[in-house]
Amino acid sequence: MGDDAGFRRVCLLTGGGDAPGLNAVIRAFVKTAEQLGIEVYGSEDGFEGLIQSGRLVRLKRKSVRGILPKGGSILGCSNRANPFAYPMGGEDGSAQPVDVSEAVMMRLARHGIEALVLAGGDGTMHHAQAFMGLGVPVIGVPKTIDNDLSATDYTFGFDTALSTATWAIDALHSTAESHDRVMIVELMGRYAGWIALCAGIAGGADVVLIPELPYDIERVIGHIRARSERGASFSIVVVGEGARPIAGPRATLEAEREGQLERLGGAGQALADALQGRIGHEVRVTVLGHLQRGGSPSAFDRLLGTRFGVAAAHCCKRGQSGLMLALRGEQIVEVPLDDAVLEPKLVPIDGELMSAARGVGIELGAAHGAAE
Repeated sequence: MGDDAGFRRVCLLTGGGDAPGLNAVIRAFVKTAEQLGIEVYGSEDGFEGLIQSGRLVRLKRKSVRGILPKGGSILGCSNRANPFAYPMGGEDGSAQPVDVSEAVMMRLARHGIEALVLAGGDGTMHHAQAFMGLGVPVIGVPKTIDNDLSATDYTFGFDTALSTATWAIDALHSTAESHDRVMIVELMGRYAGWIALCAGIAGGADVVLIPELPYDIERVIGHIRARSERGASFSIVVVGEGARPIAGPRATLEAEREGQLERLGGAGQALADALQGRIGHEVRVTVLGHLQRGGSPSAFDRLLGTRFGVAAAHCCKRGQSGLMLALRGEQIVEVPLDDAVLEPKLVPIDGELMSAARGVGIELGAAHGAAE
């Protein structure tokens, strides 16, 4: 596919969950691709548009007019449309995972599409690898509010989610102080604690619990009691959705099954249950949830998404594939897809951010240097 002049017709999709900045990527890619003589098609709702008929749309400059400040994705997203384990209804009404990648390949060939541009997180980049193995040229654009993709300093979407989480912590301070309560804030991030730790530091939280460091409930209780003895009438506790106690499992809403990861949720309530009656304060839980995904993207995410979109279009013009774009320092660079999904980027438990948190008196639920 493609020749010395690069790819002439490509398909862009936004896989996985939505993230602020996706429309910046779409806009920049389409506008740049049009200047370079590349036809762009968009797949609606992630891979759904390549699995179901009639869901590919032609994207031109007028298609992306005015979308830069908008949240979400004008193409739609789906974290259920796994082309290698797509849920299909059986005769008994149950959904069974089916590999429909051959149908996707046929649709690409039918439309003369020479390459895929996939904006997504870890799951989407694994799909990118699989399609490369089938002979489809792929360019990856790193998108996730969790900031857990290897090989890039930042993913777009993280900065906006962090700002939203910090705003929520700020807002909860006043109500926590007014009612002498312990306020628990559960934040997204799956198995990575970037949002929880960074928002906890920026928002002045008293306790921050992240997935990378299983917590000792006795340390949390001791810290809150010590604050009370010093005259503090409230405490703010930030907990990542993937955090868990040393001797217990992660809180989940749905178990893992073929083609789908487990659905996390309930870490905040599990912590509240463990604290109730042991700290001399009422405990309340706020689950920020999808508020972290929504809203207008920050200037940083608009800028980063735009830079990724422009770079992806130029990669298509050069006929490059098997890569993911990444931010390294101040530069947008190209890295092999294999490097991007080698392992998730987690918070180093002995890193500078953890040291900064301890330096300002945040309790992290475990001793310095503790490991699972």
